[in-house]
Amino acid sequence: MTTIQQVLFEVTAPYAGHPYYVTGHALFNALARRVDARTRRALQVSHGVFVPGEFGSYPEAHSQTGTAPYMGTGLRPVEAYDDLFLFRDGAQRWLLDSRPRDAHNTQDWRSYSGHHAVAPTVRVRRPADARTSRRTMRWYVHAYLHADSGAAGSDSPASCLPLADNTLDGLRVGAARNYGFGELALADTQTVDLDDLDYSRLREADAYTLDLITPYVLASGYPGADNQSIPWWWTGTDRLRRRVTRLVTGDELHHVETVDHGQVVGYGGDEPIATARNGIRRVGTHAKYGFGELRVRPASADRVPERVGVDGAGPRWSRAQAGHQDPDSKHAADSGGDCPR
Repeated sequence: MTTIQQVLFEVTAPYAGHPYYVTGHALFNALARRVDARTRRALQVSHGVFVPGEFGSYPEAHSQTGTAPYMGTGLRPVEAYDDLFLFRDGAQRWLLDSRPRDAHNTQDWRSYSGHHAVAPTVRVRRPADARTSRRTMRWYVHAYLHADSGAAGSDSPASCLPLADNTLDGLRVGAARNYGFGELALADTQTVDLDDLDYSRLREADAYTLDLITPYVLASGYPGADNQSIPWWWTGTDRLRRRVTRLVTGDELHHVETVDHGQVVGYGGDEPIATARNGIRRVGTHAKYGFGELRVRPASADRVPERVGVDGAGPRWSRAQAGHQDPDSKHAADSGGDCPR
């Protein structure tokens, strides 16, 4: 049994951190102060994705149908593999088209003596003669936890989860947290067994693509971290966008070179279900801190449905199009990563 614990936090104070997400490293360090040493060794924390607390409708790939009021303010049922990613897509495609979705998914920045932070709310104003001239939307952060079965001294990692509500409530992340910034209140949490999910949508496909949900680490200055090449089971990787980010531990700063998130590559492996499960638990260096999260999609399903019909179809890759294979990186396809402990 492989269990993950989904957590939805409400942002209750301005957040002065990474503009795209709350890093798994920041969430891990906030949690590490509240758990015992055994849990700290085994705990793996994903990046937190910003979620608008708005009305929405379930995407076509989701096991549920219809709309839900204030969908982003609570966790939703998870019965199939695709349900895991409802809030993990930064574009938040579940937002209703009948509302100003681009405005709802745009964060409001505020300045504090020249230092910028993301506001915990967005205020939407209407013409003065409208029935209600203004309303406020709150921001949330979606993340998930799991325990590493290979962590030293952790003979029963599953027992580490779920973490208690009072452990998750009131975390502070990002800069200036000692001054009240970056506070996260627990809004909702639930556990999901990956072995019980429905993977039939993947089983019925014969070709696949991979969404890079979070950056994949190629090289790291973190002590003891391994450098890695692009996995052999990725195809169509000639023009991948790369980005250098940083990990801060105490007074030390470590540069990390990554393949940037939000990109799509082809899949050249032959075990898509196993890759899907490993992609949730993340692959590669610093997987413990949220790097290397992947989503497997049938190649026939474009991640932007509106694009189909405009250019004909989304990207297509098949197993036969797999590029050169690097035996040294093959382990990344079937392992949960080798981040430093």
